[in-house]
This record gives sequence, C-alpha cells and structure tokens, in this order.
Amino acid sequence: MGRNVGNPDAIHEYRSLASYSHRHMGPTTRARFVHNRRRRRRRGPYAAPDDDDEEEDQQEASSSSSSSDEGEEDAEEEGSGEVDDDDGEAAEPSGKEEEVSPVAAAARSGRKASITISLKKVCKVCKSTGHEAGFKGAVYIDCPRKPCFLCKMPGHTTLTCPHRVAMEHGVIPASRRNTNTSLDYVFQSQVKGKIPMVKPQFLIPNQLECGNIKFHQRRVTCLEFHPTKNNVLLSGDKKGLLGVWDYVKLHEKITYDSVHSCILNSMKFDTTNDGLLYTASSDGTISSTDLDTGIGSSLLNLNPNGWNGPSTWRMIYGMDFNSDKGLLLVADSFGFLHLLDRRLKARIGDPILIHKKGSKVTSLHCNPAQPEVLLSSGNDHYARIWDTRKLEPNSAFVSLAHGRVVNSGYFSPQSGNKILTTCQDNRIRVWDYIFGNLESPSREIVHSHDFNRHLTPFKAEWDPKDHTETVAVIGRYISENYNGIALHPIDFIDTSTGKLLAEVMDPDITTISPVNKLHPRDDILASGSSRSIFIWKPKTESDATEERNREKAKEFVYGSGSRKKSNGKHENSSDDDSDGSCDGKKKKKAKKTRFTHTIKGKGKSKV
Repeated sequence: MGRNVGNPDAIHEYRSLASYSHRHMGPTTRARFVHNRRRRRRRGPYAAPDDDDEEEDQQEASSSSSSSDEGEEDAEEEGSGEVDDDDGEAAEPSGKEEEVSPVAAAARSGRKASITISLKKVCKVCKSTGHEAGFKGAVYIDCPRKPCFLCKMPGHTTLTCPHRVAMEHGVIPASRRNTNTSLDYVFQSQVKGKIPMVKPQFLIPNQLECGNIKFHQRRVTCLEFHPTKNNVLLSGDKKGLLGVWDYVKLHEKITYDSVHSCILNSMKFDTTNDGLLYTASSDGTISSTDLDTGIGSSLLNLNPNGWNGPSTWRMIYGMDFNSDKGLLLVADSFGFLHLLDRRLKARIGDPILIHKKGSKVTSLHCNPAQPEVLLSSGNDHYARIWDTRKLEPNSAFVSLAHGRVVNSGYFSPQSGNKILTTCQDNRIRVWDYIFGNLESPSREIVHSHDFNRHLTPFKAEWDPKDHTETVAVIGRYISENYNGIALHPIDFIDTSTGKLLAEVMDPDITTISPVNKLHPRDDILASGSSRSIFIWKPKTESDATEERNREKAKEFVYGSGSRKKSNGKHENSSDDDSDGSCDGKKKKKAKKTRFTHTIKGKGKSKV
C-alpha cells in the first residue's frame, strides 16, 4: 500500500485490510495492532502511515494466519458459525495477497463484502459439532460418543439394543434363599399364609374407554382413586389445581384452584375419614381438604417468609400417612423429614436429616404390614429403609445404592416384603426379600424412562389387586412406530422375570403418559398424559374383533384447559409443557362427544 496522503480510496482499502486481519489474529498480535491504531489516530484521521506502521501491519497479518487456526478450533467446539466469503466457502485468513483479494476488491468497488453464516450441526448430548443426536419422530438417534441411550451400555445403538426387543434380556431370576432366621419364620407363619399360592388371571386394561381432554391447565403430576367411591378419580397438576372427576358420569367434575400455588406432587387419603384429602406441593405446604365442603386448611408451611431465593425455598415431594399412629410423614427438598400429628395439626419434634443435605427426597412409603418401617428415595442416588420409632440421622437400616436419581420406591402392597424402585438410569430394581441380602437387587429391569425436564417423573407402581405381588405398571419414554404413528405405550411388567406382559396404547393418545395409577378394586387403569386424563378397561369378548372396535365409540369430555378465547388460543395453556411430540395437534373426535367447561374456582362444572 502506497503513501497516498489524503487519498480516501487508498485509506479505505488500507483500513479494510487491517479490519480483516484483526478478526483473525491472536491476543498478542491484536494488542499490538490496537496500539498502532491508536498511535495513528493521534496523528489525525487522514494522516498517511509511516514505514514502521506498514511493517508492523504486515507482521500482524502474517501472524494472524497461525493464530486463526486455534480460533477456528475453539469456534468449532462451541458450535459457532463460520464467516464465509462471496463464494460460500469458509474464509481462511493468511498473509498471502490472493486470499485477501475479495475484501480488497470489495473495498475498491465501494461496496461491503457479503457475509454468510452457516450453522453447524450441534449434538445436544455431547455438545460437539459435526453430528446430531436425539429424537426424530419415533426414532432415537444415538450420539456416537455416548453409549446406548436405553441400557447405558456401549457397543450398540438404541435401535439395536436387545432390551428394546425383549425387556427380560439379561435379567437373572433371584436365587432361592435359606429360611433359617427367626424373621423368616415369622413371615412364613403370619404373612405368607394369607397370600394365595395360585396366581389368578390378570386382566390387562388395554382398551381406552373414556377421557377428559385438557382437564387441567398444566401437565398432570399425580393421580389417586377414591378409597370408597369406585368411579371417582382425583388428580393434581403443575399449577397446583386439584380436580375430582366421576369418569362414569363423565361431565361431573369439581376443580379446586386455591389449594396450592404451584406443583401438586402427592395426595393421600385419611384412612379414618375418606372425605379428607392431604396434599403436598412444591410451594412448601401441606393442606387438608374436605372433599364434601371444599374447605381446606394448611397443616404445614415450610416457607413462612415467602420467596427469598432458591437457597432457602423448600419444596415437598414425598408424603405418606401412618394410620396406626395418626402421623403424616413429609420430606422436603433439602433432605429432611418432618412428622405431623393430624389431630393436633402441629409438627412433632425437629426435622430429621434422612438423605444427603441439600438433596431432594422424591418419595416416602410406609410398609403396609409394619407402618413403622419407612422407605425413602432421593436425589442422592439412594433409597433407604428407616424405623420411625428410632429416627436419627444416619440411623437407616440399609441404604440401597442406585446409579442415578431415584424417582420412587414402594413396598409391595400386600405383604410389604418386596421393594420396587425406579431410577433415572433406565432401570427398575426389585428386591424380593427385605430381610435378606440387600447389597444388590434381585433383578434390574431395563426400561425407558430417562425423561427430560418438561415431564412428570416416571414411577413404576405395584398393582394393588395382585396378591402375588409381581405386576407393575409404568409409562414409556421412547416412542414406538405403530402403523406410521409415533406412540408412547404404557407397560405392564412381570417383576419376577422382567418380562413385558402388555403394552397399552391408543392412536388418539400421541403424548407421553408418565403418571399411571391402577384401581385398588377394579380392573381399571387411569393415566395422565400432558393435561388430559384417560381411563382404560379390559377388552371384552364382544369387542374382540376389529369391526367391533371400530364401531365402539370413545367418550371424551373437554375440560377447562380446552376453553377457547376469541383469538383461537386456549386459556392458561402451557407453552413449556408439551409432554409429547404432537401435543399441539388436534385430537380425533369420537362419535359420542360431550363438551363441558368448568367455572374457575370451587364448584361443579356445567354441561
């Protein structure tokens, strides 16, 4: 570049070349370039560069070639875009004249050089560029740098995983244990005699009977059947709303939107009063609601001073009721257990640390045969067994180690002799004998329930009617292709062998169903999928043929969540809680359809 003092074209070309080199130089070179640039500014805007400046600029331009290689590697790791030239190819800066000619040519012509940004493929799993991973419809694409998403083992992909074809693959049945201890004798003489030895026929509720479409305004978080009224189902959602629905009369439902202010995580009935319901929420409160009058009262508030940041805000997830002592056991998100006297409506003693301090306790369950024995599970990768009569920190009978977060843990419903846990490592673990060796589970069943943040956690639950204590139900995360439709089935699993007994799905339900509850007396399954609730019943002989299935109409009720405004959008709709791939799509209307809407607040819905 010559010394043309006062020539605007030459100065413009010089500054364009300098600006181009500045983008591709290292930190040391860039600092020297800025120093020289400031020195020229002090001489005036139209002053010509001297010999020293020209020599230093050439050194900076040549050194930028080597430093740009490192910069490109950093940009590639972070998934940033590339700056392309006019031909659409990535510009590689160098000290050679022919590589900077496009910018110089653009400067001479008086126009700006066009810049195009090409977006690189970024993997959502390992955050690297050059490949993609995740769901595409019903197909899950594995990350080449990570093991199989389903079984977490290397050497194959999710599509070819043997556990996807046969869930019982690799499951080793529990070995027979010697029964020589006094506890074994007590169990054999007092408990086992009440359990029928002949396994009755299990009826799978595999036919969709009816549903309440968008009953809730946010995703469903928990379900519970009424202990005495067979046709009444209670449900809670992310917004804290409590719903009561008679699924036989369909249109009869009650909603309470003033019980809690955010996620309703757990519900338990008072065993002495079936009209009294206890609810636990992420707002840190425990409430008791009279279902006949709709009047509720607060039993516990762990956040009396309100919101002061996440470091002090306590949430409640685990809750259970000890009917023998009249105690309500509550666990918070900091690892502490609280005891409440339901009659005094007051806390008993001080909170007790039962899991790692600062970790969330996800569930609590009292043993049905011995209510003093408590099972807790938490985010610290452990499930622990406690004696509530001798509760102290670090006084657990045993700690059951897991690979990741434990979503839930339940004793078997009849004898309380087995344990069923659900872990985020896509494993369902079964312990056949709580008095035996608990260092390792009797079986580990591989199942897809490693979910994302917009879903209610999956929890495998026992069938309360199964006297053999072998049947469990849980929703599936990975979708399957059924006749061209990506569906997420609900799985019935034989916990004694790991075998898949049945997978329940329907083309009208394209969302994921993480919340499932089996009826304690009837062969009925209730499932919560996104904001809707569905009721399943077994197929009868008259419905065995395909034609009868087509003729049979499903009855759907459209709840308050589907109430439309003038602009066509749903009121209070959830944008971040799309629990399935097609949540925004319209569901197919059946032949028999009744439309209802609920009045906000306490009261029954109107037809």
